[in-house]
Amino acid sequence: MTTNRVLTGYRPTGRLTLGHWFGNLLNMRELQERYDAYYFVADWHALTSDWQDTHAIRRFTEEMVLDWIAAGIDPERSTIYRQSDIPEVAELTLYLSMVTPMPWLERVPSYKEQREQITEKDLGNIGFFLYPLLQAADITIVKGDFVPVGEDQLPHLELTREVVRRFNNQYGELLPEPQAIIAKEGARVPGTDGRKMSKSYGNAIYLSETEEETAAKVRGMITDPARKLKTDPGDPDICPLHQIHKLVSADAGAIAEWDRCCRGAECGCVAHKKALIQDLNAYLRPFRERRAELAATPGYAWEVLADGAARVRPAVESLMAEVRSALHIDAG
Repeated sequence: MTTNRVLTGYRPTGRLTLGHWFGNLLNMRELQERYDAYYFVADWHALTSDWQDTHAIRRFTEEMVLDWIAAGIDPERSTIYRQSDIPEVAELTLYLSMVTPMPWLERVPSYKEQREQITEKDLGNIGFFLYPLLQAADITIVKGDFVPVGEDQLPHLELTREVVRRFNNQYGELLPEPQAIIAKEGARVPGTDGRKMSKSYGNAIYLSETEEETAAKVRGMITDPARKLKTDPGDPDICPLHQIHKLVSADAGAIAEWDRCCRGAECGCVAHKKALIQDLNAYLRPFRERRAELAATPGYAWEVLADGAARVRPAVESLMAEVRSALHIDAG
């Protein structure tokens, strides 16, 4: 592991899914082996979009920490903390807002996209408009060297870099300019209806649900729409059932056989669903057993977050003392 620090955060807006597992969690688990990993629960970011209904944020925060650790994120090796436990993040966001022109925020691609696409929530608030600056504060306040991002998230990190440069030009070299780690593209996990797995679509398989709940969802899954009868040949390449099975099965030979018999109309979807239920539950069983052990200790997740915040605090206080001094608003 290097001394370079990597930082990433998750918004606690719901339970984690099989899509999160293959899309991000496995990557986070690998990064902690190579970097000084900082993983934070972005509860203030959740407020930017869910400000009208905040009652579940605390519960989802706890569940997320349990999911992370059960998935193999080691709280001894990685620093796990909650954004709101570091109030200086809000203070630094305010300072960054003083040097950031409004057009820089308006041009962030995802801002307009989400305003247009997410119509069931009111995103006309200042908090949502400022979330790129909140992200910049998250990264710089802990002196994050690297941030894992997908190609579509590069504009966010570039904005952070531009803001940091402008801030440092004005007040001195105080904040680090983070670099991108282009995250390995996680497997695209289809939902039970064939669309991308998403909580908002209601098509998700949750990591922490019971084996019976998983079985019921698999039994109701959409398969290749061309296979109306068992005697109709299918195309496993477009079948959500087959795509998930490939991800969770340790038996490559069995997957190849399901592929062959589907294309030749020699096996039916009902039998394939039974096989997936068995293999998917077997794949998730170690995670679920570990999670149940963690959840059996009341307050465990909050202890992890408190410990993480305590580990973060010295570096934050040191940086913010320098920032306040450079802005001539320190107590001394």
